[in-house]
Amino acid sequence: MGRPPRHTADDFLDAAVRIFAAEGVAGVTMSAVAREVGAPSGSIYHRFPGRPALLAAVWFRTLTGFQQGFLEALEREPVTEAAVEAAAQVVRWCRAYPAEGKLLYGGARALGIDDWTSEDRARAEDANRRLDAAIAKVVRRLRPLTGRTTDELMLALVDLPYAAVRRHLDRGEAPPPRTVDLVVKATRTLLTG
Repeated sequence: MGRPPRHTADDFLDAAVRIFAAEGVAGVTMSAVAREVGAPSGSIYHRFPGRPALLAAVWFRTLTGFQQGFLEALEREPVTEAAVEAAAQVVRWCRAYPAEGKLLYGGARALGIDDWTSEDRARAEDANRRLDAAIAKVVRRLRPLTGRTTDELMLALVDLPYAAVRRHLDRGEAPPPRTVDLVVKATRTLLTG
């Protein structure tokens, strides 16, 4: 019977996120991630066949964590409160996970999606479709209630919360607590103002 592994896949993914937050995607090499974990370089290859697989795994874990709360918020009633809560959830999640927020803000393109396997690219497309469909559903419901255009609603639901967290994430810090309140007030004003 072999001994249990000293380092889990999550250990390597956590290290990759930390390196991305500090150095950008160029710093996320297989050897740098192994070094960050304190593992021999070869051990990372037991979990990820190469850098594209590692970057895809980092993306999916991050995206899944974010989308869970965001999509749950979009399901709330009434729909106006769902939109406000979803916008606030972006900030709350980035406050809780600033390194992952920076990675999410960079997007799959920054993680070399073109080099991922066709299965991973298809998985990313599916995740994007689910998110787009959930947002489109809320926007369709909000238009007649608010009298706002799709562009105005997308500004409130997507653009505003991302803009609010960006400057903090770019500096390597979590957005301060007041950012949640600012986004809630601004989103509500855009929807009902």
